[in-house]
Amino acid sequence: MNPILQLLKAENISDQKITSIFKELTQSPLTAMATIGGLGIEPEKLQPVMMQVMTNPNLIKEAVKELGLDLSAVEKAKEQLKNN
Repeated sequence: MNPILQLLKAENISDQKITSIFKELTQSPLTAMATIGGLGIEPEKLQPVMMQVMTNPNLIKEAVKELGLDLSAVEKAKEQLKNN
């Protein structure tokens, strides 16, 4: 399982909320990061996963695919991040 999804599930985040976060991530990455930060996940658990994402951005793509969401939206989100 994708480490991002694994962490969220281990923190008892509902599947519906996880899907919502990833949809938000594809529309507004900065807002999604704030949402993830507000989930109450202990920083010592969240930080290693965030470091994995920073070094391997494909983890987001894999999670989106695993959730059955639109991969083209991920590409748009990546462009948004580059432009900000």
